[in-house]
Amino acid sequence: MQNLVSQYKTRNFTTTNKIVINHYKLTEPNYIIFSKNRRKTTMDRKYDVITLGEILLRLSTPINGRLAQGDTFMKHLGGAELNIASEIGQLGLNTAIISKIPTNLLAAFIKNQLNASRVSENYLIEDHSDDSRVGIYYYEYGSYPRKPRVVYDRKHSSINNIEISDVPQTLFYNTRLFHTSGITLGLGGKAQDFAIHCIKEFKKQGTLISFDVNYRANLWTGEEARKCIETILPYVDIFFCSEDTARLTFGKTGTINEIQKSFCEEYPISVVASTERTVITPKKHNFTSIIYSAKKCTYYRENPYNNIDVVDRIGSGDAYVSGALYGYLKHGDCQKALEYGNAMAAIKHSVIGDMVFTDLEEIDSIIKQHKNTSGYQSEMNR
Repeated sequence: MQNLVSQYKTRNFTTTNKIVINHYKLTEPNYIIFSKNRRKTTMDRKYDVITLGEILLRLSTPINGRLAQGDTFMKHLGGAELNIASEIGQLGLNTAIISKIPTNLLAAFIKNQLNASRVSENYLIEDHSDDSRVGIYYYEYGSYPRKPRVVYDRKHSSINNIEISDVPQTLFYNTRLFHTSGITLGLGGKAQDFAIHCIKEFKKQGTLISFDVNYRANLWTGEEARKCIETILPYVDIFFCSEDTARLTFGKTGTINEIQKSFCEEYPISVVASTERTVITPKKHNFTSIIYSAKKCTYYRENPYNNIDVVDRIGSGDAYVSGALYGYLKHGDCQKALEYGNAMAAIKHSVIGDMVFTDLEEIDSIIKQHKNTSGYQSEMNR
């Protein structure tokens, strides 16, 4: 046990917005140190991951169809935090989602999806108000030279009425890791207040905090996003931010290595992950990522997945977060986080809908195949 928690140091971090907190760097994702110098394992907590976010109904045109034409939609569930909880659940960890939904027939559709992905409903809050609703977004597939397009209809959805009193206090010491994103903060109002409250309360219980910027210009401006996100970065352990977002939203300069390291120097962040995508055409992408570990002062990379056949790119960033968090929690290793993150993102491009339905055996096979650059590879799994 001693070697697992060796070299812990109490550090004071002063951020650019003058917030100062005490933070304890983690050498293993399963252990925490409290200010009274006592240890507590988080392995006996009920959940490995709890996420917080809006559950959306996605209505898509048939592939290559247009929103302004036709009369048919394909129905899927979506929402970044739902995708992540579902995909980590499929890989074998215990997950739950905090969200608020109406009590109409769509609730059954949502719960069936959660059950299929082994995501707990324990913190799914029912909205009994007369104007309760699920947010909707409409998706039009792209085909060169036409880009994909999205139309949102999510104002006044049930998540915007979420209250701190909706959840039990026991929630905050029931998981190893809590994850949310800039989408939830960008909803503003009660949803933003609730998310910030959760981040602080989970942190008090020694829970790892994971945050994905996931910037959406239709929710808020870059400046609004920066000001809000900078208030929660002192509590974040694992930070997902693309290079473009770091430059445009946070005003970062320099190489991607310098950008990632700078976040850890300004805030007590332990791990920063950034995806790297090359768009050849709307239906042909290359994908990889880079992860920086502040503890080891090490950058992790691997060769990209090249010439991915893109059936549906929506949710590929969430799939990356899912794989990365699974790899980190399961193996305590940033290299594994990188490999699982890249593999999950790559396979997500190949299926219709916001999330990939897979299992650990398939993902392990994809990782093994990706590493095999010289040997024979069978065309079919059988």
